[in-house]
Amino acid sequence: MSVPLARLRSWLFTIVWLSCCFLLAGLLSPMLLGPARWSRPAARLVLHFTLWAMRAGMGITYEIRGVIPDRPVLVASKHQSAWETFCYGLFFENPCYVLKQELTWIPIFGWYLKKQKMIAIDRAGGAKALRGMLDQAKLRLAEGRPLIIFPEGTRMRPGTTRRYHPGVAALYTALDLPCVPIAVNSGLVWPKPVGGKRPGHIVVEVLPDIPPGLDRKAFVARLSEEIEAASNRLLEEGCRTQRS
Repeated sequence: MSVPLARLRSWLFTIVWLSCCFLLAGLLSPMLLGPARWSRPAARLVLHFTLWAMRAGMGITYEIRGVIPDRPVLVASKHQSAWETFCYGLFFENPCYVLKQELTWIPIFGWYLKKQKMIAIDRAGGAKALRGMLDQAKLRLAEGRPLIIFPEGTRMRPGTTRRYHPGVAALYTALDLPCVPIAVNSGLVWPKPVGGKRPGHIVVEVLPDIPPGLDRKAFVARLSEEIEAASNRLLEEGCRTQRS
């Protein structure tokens, strides 16, 4: 398929998929009037539709290597695509995301984030925002929920990285929990440009736990080294698959 046709396919898929997601979420929005547990099945239905639509409309498949934790734990994931922000909501049981506050302002989508008590961060809030994040994280853990954070703070192109934000180290030291690193190669098939989606296979690799007790500097160094090394390995694997 030529590049212009591939971009047109990606744009058309995105428009149809997002329109269907907002329509479905809107039709199910009366569930938001009840307790949070009412809206979880509605949100998961939208996510199941997303996985189906990606496979049927774009030829995007996925696999998970390793074991998704089913306990309250800190999860730190590589962030290359919007794909993982959606799909982790299915892979983990009632997860709590640490996310930027602006996402909660999106109509309908933001309503679900607020109802599910995601931890929304004001990135200009400084120390006050950090303290608020820690207080909310303790409450969500007490509910038995895993915490998911993308330590780079934004989507990164495959093969690139940036300094890990201090929030992940603050959570790790304050909560005294193991941290589960996750590597992905989702940016190969679902990059940031809307017209860049292409058929392919996404791999999510759950890496061994980092036990609690490391100092902040040692923790961040180990976390970034393990996530980046595994993500680069998945990138090479994905590129070989695309060439074959």
